[in-house]
Amino acid sequence: METALLTAIALVFIFEGLLPFLFPKFWQKIMSHATQLPENHLRLTGLSSVVIGLIILWLWA
Repeated sequence: METALLTAIALVFIFEGLLPFLFPKFWQKIMSHATQLPENHLRLTGLSSVVIGLIILWLWA
């Protein structure tokens, strides 16, 4: 269980780091745009990401 959790956390760090590493200017543009979005839009995006992740986890496991 702990190994799977650490693997999942490591993969999150890897995938989160790929965009700014490979495309720093694009990442800056997206982050700049994200700061202008309303809070409700950001919350909906976060919730959507969580739901998609849970669905993938449910189907995969």
